[in-house]
Amino acid sequence: MSAAVLDRPADEVADTEEVIRRLAATRRNRTLLVVLGLVFALLAAMAVRVLLGRYTVTVPDFLAILGGATIPGATFVVMEDKLPRAVLGALAGLAFGASGALFRRVLGNPLASPDILGISHGASAGAVAGMAFWGLRGVAIIPAALLGSAVALAIVLSASAGRHTGIVGQRFLLGGVAVAALGTAVVTQLIARLPLAGAQEAAVWTVGSLSGASGQRIVWLTVALVFLLPLALWLHSALRPAELGPELAVGLGSRPVPTRAGALGVGTLLAAAATAVAGPLAFVALLSTPIATALGRGRPHIVAAALTGAVIVVVADIVASEALATVDLPTGVVTGALGAPAMLWILLRSRKVA
Repeated sequence: MSAAVLDRPADEVADTEEVIRRLAATRRNRTLLVVLGLVFALLAAMAVRVLLGRYTVTVPDFLAILGGATIPGATFVVMEDKLPRAVLGALAGLAFGASGALFRRVLGNPLASPDILGISHGASAGAVAGMAFWGLRGVAIIPAALLGSAVALAIVLSASAGRHTGIVGQRFLLGGVAVAALGTAVVTQLIARLPLAGAQEAAVWTVGSLSGASGQRIVWLTVALVFLLPLALWLHSALRPAELGPELAVGLGSRPVPTRAGALGVGTLLAAAATAVAGPLAFVALLSTPIATALGRGRPHIVAAALTGAVIVVVADIVASEALATVDLPTGVVTGALGAPAMLWILLRSRKVA
């Protein structure tokens, strides 16, 4: 037997390793291009939101305002309305997009997102309860919204966790839908208890709106994202072995049950933090991951999903503020209008794949 034949298996292994390295490099380069493209798209959308619209601002005037100059009319519009809404929309979109990526990776279902599974509804119920019973307003609503989302997650987990198997995806989805319906009923009942002015405020907030953007809300959400996004990135990567199955994941040194529980906890906090400052912007978390997947032509990166969510929210806010000549629509109305047909498309696509 010749030496060439004896060496053939080693050559085949080397060739296979080289192919794997090339595929990994191609995937990394594609992900980097997608992330850079989304960063550019986000900056462009924010520039349009701040500079254009019913009240336009020139670039020199905008730079002068940022430098501390006072331009009658323009300074107020930019610093009190346009810029805070653009920044808060981007931050909320980052949180919703990252949350949706975590939920989808844990549950392995295209419809797995905090707005479908009752997490955002729980945050809404907590916030409206704070308005109705304790008269909370502004950033004081945030603790109540976080508590409501935690209660919603606890209910879903208690209904879906198996004794030996941990979190069961199908039961989690069904429990989440039930909690979402319960949260909607609670919000409706609580709004009926509020006086007219409070009911109007709560109704706009529960749809999802950036009209209440302020420096306090921006700072609070920024601090939350500084702590939560690195955890989300690490957990999203740590969940990769779990996709191979629990036995193989344990064999590779992974701990799938606590990792999945941690990912759901961080995803809940991200969705609750965004909901607390901007309301439950419908379908942002649901749409971010499929769009990022399509852009990356494969498995999405959580950073791409987060940036996609930010672009969706900022663009939706542009449409909400400029669609009608004299009326600003709540941003959640636009995301809901975009999300409903997109959700049907996801369902149809899932049926074709099945």
